[in-house]
Amino acid sequence: MKNVKVSAALILILLLGATGCRSHVIKVNVTNTSSQAISNIVVDYPGATFGISSLTPGKTFLYAIKPYETGMIRIQFTNAAGAIHTYTGTKVKKGDQGTIDVVLTQDSVMPRAAFR
Repeated sequence: MKNVKVSAALILILLLGATGCRSHVIKVNVTNTSSQAISNIVVDYPGATFGISSLTPGKTFLYAIKPYETGMIRIQFTNAAGAIHTYTGTKVKKGDQGTIDVVLTQDSVMPRAAFR
């Protein structure tokens, strides 16, 4: 009987730990849909920044972010001709979780966000 109580308590602790320790992150998928490389990609979000030196055609870079405050995401990149493009939009806030798919062409940024 004592072993059953200990086992039940251990299972309860493991279940609570597995469900209660979830980190709220946003998975960002940056994809180059153009026929040429894109470089110097910078993604600014509230509280931090990440960068990608170069993204070849058809490739996707995956990164998880965790905003620490509310604000807009800013994305900047350089196309194959050397022109710099900037996008500001897609509001995120502390505690958000989900995905942002960022599709890059040589001239534009097309984000699609899905938060839970």
